[in-house]
Amino acid sequence: MVRKKARLSIHIDMTPMVDVIMLLLTFFMMTTQFRPEEAVDVTLPYSHSEFELPQSDVMTVWVSNTNQIFLGVDSPILRAELFGEEYRNKLGAQIEDKNTLADLMIKARLKNPKLRTVVKADKDTQYGQIQDIMDLLQRIKITRFALVTELEQG
Repeated sequence: MVRKKARLSIHIDMTPMVDVIMLLLTFFMMTTQFRPEEAVDVTLPYSHSEFELPQSDVMTVWVSNTNQIFLGVDSPILRAELFGEEYRNKLGAQIEDKNTLADLMIKARLKNPKLRTVVKADKDTQYGQIQDIMDLLQRIKITRFALVTELEQG
């Protein structure tokens, strides 16, 4: 009579795999950049344009539906220089009048000539307000800018 050998149970140690998963999770958590909250909540109008916005060197002008104007730049260092140290981690600051807006935009362009201008206006903003901002941009020699819209769905 032939005796069968007893089966040995296989034991796989999962500790190294858990260590690798924790290292990957830590890596992704540390390298992820969270966007700061926008200066003002703007509901963009719809269009058919699929133009991609630049990812860096961006100066943004927000116009709310109550005609409030906000200005922001993507560099925290430049934000601190323009608006003060308390705005370093905020996306933008409210601007009271158009002359101040023009002065700050000129100052920002002098600090970083590569800045590209983006205008984000609420769909309920009066057209005259947008026209005033476009006239201001033309007056301070910013002739290339983008008006941001939402891509129209189907």
